Amino acid sequence: MHIFLVRHGESIANNGSNYINRLPDHLVELSDLGRKQAYNAGIFFANYCIERKISLDNARIWRSPYTRTRQTCEEFNRALDIKDIKEDITLTEQRFGLFDSVPEEKWREISPKGYEEYERQRKNYGKFYAKLPMGDAPYDVAIRVHGFMGTIYRDFEKHGIDTLIIFTHGTTIRAFLLSYFHYSPEWYEKEKNPKNCWIREIDDHKDLGYINC
Repeated sequence: MHIFLVRHGESIANNGSNYINRLPDHLVELSDLGRKQAYNAGIFFANYCIERKISLDNARIWRSPYTRTRQTCEEFNRALDIKDIKEDITLTEQRFGLFDSVPEEKWREISPKGYEEYERQRKNYGKFYAKLPMGDAPYDVAIRVHGFMGTIYRDFEKHGIDTLIIFTHGTTIRAFLLSYFHYSPEWYEKEKNPKNCWIREIDDHKDLGYINC
């Protein structure tokens, strides 16, 4: 089975324009640049599959139900026209709780005590286990994503799906890789967040890295 993990395109949170309105994270949209990134990534991916002779005849798209991942999928899929599209809430982003839609440099200002506790956890336990106030730790995302693994095997064994394209978020991609390959928390600590619209390829049980970085 081929699995491709795609981070969403640039969002209005990524470029800073959501810091005034503070739309909740699940409603954050793509910027104009993000839409272009997603469309161009789709063209790249279509050509990549042709060059590598990767068939999309039995492909399925899974995506996070967040607005920006839906939009990324729609733009990306213009070059593919895959009809089989499903959503799963386990593919959503790490929840930022009190710091939702707040730039990191303002976290201390928003909640001094919450920030102090988060920093204590990050120092003592590492960023993988540190939980944001009223939000998640990457650990929580990894546990959630682990539940999606059964869906992957059912897609293959019961429905004959041999290629999955998964549109999700940066933390979720790293949590997915950690769970799928049984990587360690130390691996997560070192693994950098993918940039917008980077595509990570998994071929059976081989991690081939990002194909368009």
